[in-house]
Amino acid sequence: MSDINNKQATFSISDLAKEFDVTTRSIRFYEDQGLLSPQRRGQTRIYNRRDRVRLKLILRGKRLGFSLAETGRLFNLYDADKTSTNQLDTIMDLIAEKKSALHQQLDDIQVVLMELSTLEQRCKQARQELTSKTTATPISELSKTTK
Repeated sequence: MSDINNKQATFSISDLAKEFDVTTRSIRFYEDQGLLSPQRRGQTRIYNRRDRVRLKLILRGKRLGFSLAETGRLFNLYDADKTSTNQLDTIMDLIAEKKSALHQQLDDIQVVLMELSTLEQRCKQARQELTSKTTATPISELSKTTK
């Protein structure tokens, strides 16, 4: 992301789409979901720095496994009252829940990876056994004995 974009006050939908490598349709969808709120000049959407930061957070949240509803809830809590300890506690609770879910997913992925490695080793061993049998006995001989 260029330094110019950080200093720029407003952005078009195509500016943001290009910068974050997303489609304009995706950005409009996030707007429809209430996650972005650009100003309008006629038919043109004008996004400000806040919208740009929110888009960045939406995309990061998606990569981290946050649903759009969860991201929206975090935005609403943050926007409501930044000085309220209750709001901050709720945000921290949501973060803790997500971290716990991600740790569980990580554990599940590690189990699946171990199972796949075991299966891969069995396949390699079976293949090696087949290869050694076919090396010792020509294929033409194998077909005679199976009839």
